[in-house]
Amino acid sequence: MLPRPGLLAAVQAALGRAPVVALLGPRQCGKTTLARQFVSTTSANYFDLEDPISLARLEEPLTALGDLRGTVVIDEVQRRPELFPLLRVLADRPEAPTRFLILGSASPTLLRQSSESLAGRLEMVPMAGFTLSEVGRESSPELWLRGGFPRSFLAGSDSDSLIWRRDFIRTLLESDLPQLGLRVPADTLRRFWAMLAHFHGQIWNGAELGRSLGVSQSTCRRYLDLLEGVFMVRLLQPWHANLLKRQVKSPKIYFRDSGLLHQLLQIVDRDALLCHPRLGASWEGFVLEQILTAWQPDGAWFWATHGGAELDLLLSHGGRRIGVEIKRADAPRLTASMRQALVDLELDQLLVITPGLRGYPLNDRTRVMSLSEALERGGEGLTG
Repeated sequence: MLPRPGLLAAVQAALGRAPVVALLGPRQCGKTTLARQFVSTTSANYFDLEDPISLARLEEPLTALGDLRGTVVIDEVQRRPELFPLLRVLADRPEAPTRFLILGSASPTLLRQSSESLAGRLEMVPMAGFTLSEVGRESSPELWLRGGFPRSFLAGSDSDSLIWRRDFIRTLLESDLPQLGLRVPADTLRRFWAMLAHFHGQIWNGAELGRSLGVSQSTCRRYLDLLEGVFMVRLLQPWHANLLKRQVKSPKIYFRDSGLLHQLLQIVDRDALLCHPRLGASWEGFVLEQILTAWQPDGAWFWATHGGAELDLLLSHGGRRIGVEIKRADAPRLTASMRQALVDLELDQLLVITPGLRGYPLNDRTRVMSLSEALERGGEGLTG
């Protein structure tokens, strides 16, 4: 397993501030491995809610948790939502002898319960698979192809990685989602997910998907919400503050892991990726996820008008507005759409991210930049 010092530091800092810290991310992204650096899985302070022994220990949860000291880890906490009121009571003890690190693989239940029971006591730390900053720039092609799930990225071959991703999708649909109380037939959701892969990077159109599946638009949106809730897809909302312009008001759909996208598009290796018609959309989603994970901006949107102007990503970061345009091109130029975005959105900086290695300015507020350079420099101080 590769070291993940940034995430480790973020969790350590959060535990220093809050009595309860929620580490949220999809299954198999490495949450348990990270938690082991705080508490051994053989310790009395570790509970795995998929383990019958841990569940038996929690038959009397106040007795099991009340006398513990130090950091306590509760893995897959969304399986026992009734623990949240107890965690509130334990977090409010005046001597604060315990810090709780709770790991969750599904957001809807966890977020609802935390808002009801742990308001003001909980800090959330998002987690995903490996990032480019963690694996190194030289591994960018492999990370893009295989995605960031540790077992997929670290597989011995592309075919082994593909098999792991296939089994991950099957297990998620046939086992994990039903255990969360989501009663959608696995075959139906698999068809929807596979069709959604062809809409990656596009505006959500539930009516079109519904016609193809033979279900209503509202049913399609429910399926989409399910996949968003288990961190499989991202709904990027539009920016539409300027009421004088006719602007797109539906979200864009992105797969959060490029490897799962490629699995569902039946892209088996790098050669197949480079000649696939969804190449540009795949690159756009990969870059978008890397930037959002690394920068953790205050807000993120896309922008598009019905007149044809658009911007892939608008970030509010450190009090500044930063635009990001993602181009799979060697030498992109300043376009009319970019000029309009600079003016209409009052951008402090516009970055044009490309696969190239060398950056160059397009004007005083616009710069072509490689993904590695953008991640290294971060969202601050990009105007130089």
